[in-house]
Amino acid sequence: MRTAEPYRIKMVEPLTMTTRAEREKAIADAGYNTFLLKSSVCYIDLLTDSGTNAMSDRQWSALMMGDEAYAGARSFDHLLEAVQEAYGLPYVVPTHQGRGAEHLISKILIKPGQYVAGNMYFTTTRVHQELAGATFVDVIRDEAHDPTRADIPFKGNIDLDKLQALIDDKGAENIAYVNLAVTVNMAGGQPVSMANIKAVSELCKRNGIILWSDATRLAENSWFIKEREEGYADTPCAEIVKEMLSYVDGLTMSGKKDALVNIGGFLAMRSEAILEEARGLVVVYEGMPTYGGLSGRDLEAMAVGLREALDDAYLEHRIGQVRYLGDQLKAAGVPIVEPVGGHAVFIDARAFLPHLSQDDFPAQALAAELFVESGVRSMERGIVSAGRDADGNNRHPALELVRLTIPRRVYTNAHMDVVADAVIELWKNRDAIRGLRFVHEAPTLRFFTSRFEPIPARSPLPEQAEEHPVGAVDVRP
Repeated sequence: MRTAEPYRIKMVEPLTMTTRAEREKAIADAGYNTFLLKSSVCYIDLLTDSGTNAMSDRQWSALMMGDEAYAGARSFDHLLEAVQEAYGLPYVVPTHQGRGAEHLISKILIKPGQYVAGNMYFTTTRVHQELAGATFVDVIRDEAHDPTRADIPFKGNIDLDKLQALIDDKGAENIAYVNLAVTVNMAGGQPVSMANIKAVSELCKRNGIILWSDATRLAENSWFIKEREEGYADTPCAEIVKEMLSYVDGLTMSGKKDALVNIGGFLAMRSEAILEEARGLVVVYEGMPTYGGLSGRDLEAMAVGLREALDDAYLEHRIGQVRYLGDQLKAAGVPIVEPVGGHAVFIDARAFLPHLSQDDFPAQALAAELFVESGVRSMERGIVSAGRDADGNNRHPALELVRLTIPRRVYTNAHMDVVADAVIELWKNRDAIRGLRFVHEAPTLRFFTSRFEPIPARSPLPEQAEEHPVGAVDVRP
């Protein structure tokens, strides 16, 4: 028996469909960067699942209970109680969003010259680690870098041999901490198994290394454990999450994802010493330790949302909707990261546009073309997001992806049908897509604000002239 959304719609927001000519102008004005598009021109906005979720009636009700006192607000107590109940961690420091938490923990745990190991980098996380003086080392399993490996249920797992080799090479005292992401965004939303979390925890404890978690999408990770790992099929996701976090020393949380709110984040930890340092720094960078840059109403909504996100019926639909879109694209032959992850479908732009080199920014070009084709906004996750290394050279990640990110409780499967149709249409005409080049390159996190222009079409070589009839356009890069 098929199931439907585990909610009913109480309020609607109108969508606007622009013309192709309007979208062509809009993307050109935005420098072919989907981050610079105005939301008003986007028909279906799949740029991110961060802060774009639909809040529930209970969350909207909780907003009215916000205590806006500058210090000692009861809304902080409600968030603390929710974290203790749902996650089992005793201490919390709120921040304005996840990257605020990344900033604080990087300053607390990292000494210049140290290393941070993790299961694939994330853009803002790595920047904060590097600004604090650390070098990030990727210790994810090799298969995570291969989008075609559909037979690996937990592609987000840390490779224990890689982590041990790093410890042996650099010394445990030079490892600031291990950063365990659940799920792994840049790998395509791939989950981490409970067995791997436990094994990494044991390895860290043997070597006296702190294990921290980027727990932004831990609820979605718990569903994959329930679905794929032996012994958890009958375990509620709420219990799985508590076990996952029993193995870590603390976490950074972007409440804009699995806490189902539009703004907010926090650090949660076991150590009173780390708590004390975090309280001192949050006053400098965010706000008082009881609000951390948020209003009381934001804290209230997050306290409700992080509980709602652990509901099994909600998670079944959430993961199912992402999979619904992925299955349509896969059936049409569109190359995507497999297996489909928890928060998005990732198109393999290298396989989609094999006529473009990675330095032609194929994922950026494909995201721009998808908007022109349909008004669907997506985003690049490839060479542009990877940025430059310490020597100023472009990093060339193995994965060159376009992320179709599904906000929570926002769109129906009919919207996913529209997205699938648009991507499939581009797939049929993929040879006509040209690469891009920089017009303006931002120095840090360049994917947010850089601007591009299409690479001009090349004229055919003399010996190829006969292959192109009069009036034909050569669109090769």
